[in-house]
Amino acid sequence: MSNPERLTPTGRGLLDRRSFLAQSGLSMGALSLAQLLSTDGLLAAEAPASGDEGPQTAGGVEPIRPDVDPANPYRPRKPHFETQAKRVLVIYCPGAVSHLDTFDYKPDLFKFHGQKPPGLPEVTFEGPTGNIAKPFWKFKPRGETGKMVSDLVPHLAELTDDLCFVHSLHTETSAHPQGENFFNTGFTQEGYPSFGAWATYALGTENQNLPAFVAINDPRGLARSGKNNFGSGFLPAAFQGTDFTAASPPANLKRPPAVSPAADRESVDLLQRLNAAHLERYPDDADLAGRIASYELAGRMQTSVPDVMDVSGETAATHAAYGTQTGSKLKQAYAQNCLLARRLLERGVRVVQLFNGSDPAGGNGITNWDSHSDIAETHAMQAEIMDQPTAALIADLKQRGMLEDTLVVWCTEFGRMPFLQANGTGRDHNPGAFTCFLAGAGVKAGYSHGKSDRFGFEAAEDKTSVYDFNATLLHLMGLDHERLTFYHNGLERRLTHVHGHVVKELVA
Repeated sequence: MSNPERLTPTGRGLLDRRSFLAQSGLSMGALSLAQLLSTDGLLAAEAPASGDEGPQTAGGVEPIRPDVDPANPYRPRKPHFETQAKRVLVIYCPGAVSHLDTFDYKPDLFKFHGQKPPGLPEVTFEGPTGNIAKPFWKFKPRGETGKMVSDLVPHLAELTDDLCFVHSLHTETSAHPQGENFFNTGFTQEGYPSFGAWATYALGTENQNLPAFVAINDPRGLARSGKNNFGSGFLPAAFQGTDFTAASPPANLKRPPAVSPAADRESVDLLQRLNAAHLERYPDDADLAGRIASYELAGRMQTSVPDVMDVSGETAATHAAYGTQTGSKLKQAYAQNCLLARRLLERGVRVVQLFNGSDPAGGNGITNWDSHSDIAETHAMQAEIMDQPTAALIADLKQRGMLEDTLVVWCTEFGRMPFLQANGTGRDHNPGAFTCFLAGAGVKAGYSHGKSDRFGFEAAEDKTSVYDFNATLLHLMGLDHERLTFYHNGLERRLTHVHGHVVKELVA
């Protein structure tokens, strides 16, 4: 017989004679009633088909409910349709990376350098505008595609034939907290589920001994919107991101020295029996089941997390490629985080969100990419940290064959202006146009989608909203963004609100 402690509350109840007879009696009665009603033509009509009356999303399609067992919320679930991507890596750069100094080459910035911007606003987010500024770094054609990429990111530039750029992104806000919220959750306000929470709610995870969704914070701390960037919002709490770094693993996983392994095992076994008995008394309490599942995962992490954190088996060549022992201490720490990200993905974690930049004291280009002044110095500082380890992570995934079923997303909340600010040394926020890129499973390689205008000020061709971008990410994970919903406060909520279209041109 199976171990009763591993059965569901209903299963354990059926092992009890009184419970079995009671439930069997109710079931037989219900079957008899259904037969009588059917004979008399009194049965209710079948569930309405999609498009008829019934629970629907704002887009008019019937939602698909993930079959989430509160007692085992992390078990793997099938996507809405088959797809290549089995897991996703999101590399998020808080502070707004300048698209004009990295991936979006604009010759007119050279032509009008030092002049007042023709036809552009005189005042932006932080005040009066200065003059047009050409890129602070030289652009060169890269790879077989000849894609123009800046010398600011030379290692990523070497991968351009594997990358899929989106140059026509635009967003709804020019403030960092709201921008981070909007990009990661689909809403400018706090309290909504993040992309990673939606993905794990729909798909679960392949490894039951590690969290389904891991957020690896920058070595300097949290981004501006903090844990909201990887929160679960109104989804069950089991789907929020578990955050730790290579230098700061989850706390309280080690057994206290005074407790022997045998005593620890006995304590865990007793706790499991008590939890099972308590859950049996309250089988419909989803919160209780979720807490117990979380505690049990934490117990399994006592052995799985030390293994994933142990990089002693990685080769010297791998460490050299990532840069874990060269450059600044911050770069080395971020490189360790990149190596941790690969090890988590390798072990089947569904979503890994890796942050490059934080906001302990307002950023201002020092702790993140928010370069309102001294952009030549501050962007160079951030790129020195981000470029080599990020490129090594993508190349490592490809070399191991993992890029075939891993979706990679490199992103930031908005772009920066084509002109200088009044102080003359930095670029202001630009929600009108910015660039992100994808790589890996299901994505066109060596492709650039959309264009910003001649100055990189606004999206001009094949405009792509953040809603469209998130709809496409879900599609690449095998999920229909219109049907992946959660009923909350009288509404069928979704990551893309009531907007968004899949950008099919990005799909291989």
